[in-house]
Amino acid sequence: MDHEFEKRLARCADETQRLLEKLLDAQLRAGEIARPERLLAAMRHGALNGGKRLRPFLVMESAALFGAKPAASLRIAAALECIHCYSLIHDDLPAMDDDDLRRGQPTVHRAFDEATAILAGDSLLTYAFDIIADDETALSAKARLTLVALLARAAGLGGMAGGQMLDLDAAASAPGEQQIITLQAMKTGALIRFACEAGPVIAGAPEADRERLAEFGSAIGLAFQLADDLLDVTSTTEKLGKATDKDATAGKATLVALHGADWARRQLDGLVGQATALLAPYGSAALHLTQAATFVATRET
Repeated sequence: MDHEFEKRLARCADETQRLLEKLLDAQLRAGEIARPERLLAAMRHGALNGGKRLRPFLVMESAALFGAKPAASLRIAAALECIHCYSLIHDDLPAMDDDDLRRGQPTVHRAFDEATAILAGDSLLTYAFDIIADDETALSAKARLTLVALLARAAGLGGMAGGQMLDLDAAASAPGEQQIITLQAMKTGALIRFACEAGPVIAGAPEADRERLAEFGSAIGLAFQLADDLLDVTSTTEKLGKATDKDATAGKATLVALHGADWARRQLDGLVGQATALLAPYGSAALHLTQAATFVATRET
């Protein structure tokens, strides 16, 4: 992977981390009554424990492609990361995937308790929309409303949460290829699609650009989950910082289980090609997004 891309990704992760630390401090915001210490600590545990911050990176780069100011983009990126971290906290719960490790650290329900983990996830989910709606996010009311609606649909019934439900159902059935693609596009792909579409919205770009970036996000979202499923069967717990071989143990069908690792690698190549072609009209200005597509498909963690 290109060294400059890695530096850019790391810089975005640092910026996102710093903003999340500020947003998740003990200072009361207007209208709040108290910030319970234990709940805040659990939220910080789930949101500030590292990670690649890929989704924030996609927001920042897709917005930069159309000349958006980075300050507003960063707040949307942080809001999206709150949603992502909430989903991980809930996904790790005993009623879901029952995981003990996340990024090499105890999961929130292990570090605290199940009830606190549920509330931490709930609070991060809610806070995401607070961040977007707040006047601190220097965008027009129309743009903020559009982003709230897009993120709600990406995260909710018809997106990530609905995809999680389909994933749970898949453990008790034998879904076919199209059903697996649908659940993965919802559970994983929807937030990545939002990240890419958010950029043109932040920048006030034309509808055609929104549609193109959303399609790009859909392609790399599928690639991300396919790569994740591949890592689940080819990597180790020590390398990933979380349990491996979970899908086979849980009896969940994946495209890798259906078709094998070699097929998955060929599909990843095709998805990267599709994503790259979608960005071709932007030329070298889209270099970092093109590199992100390759990174998603070839990452080792």
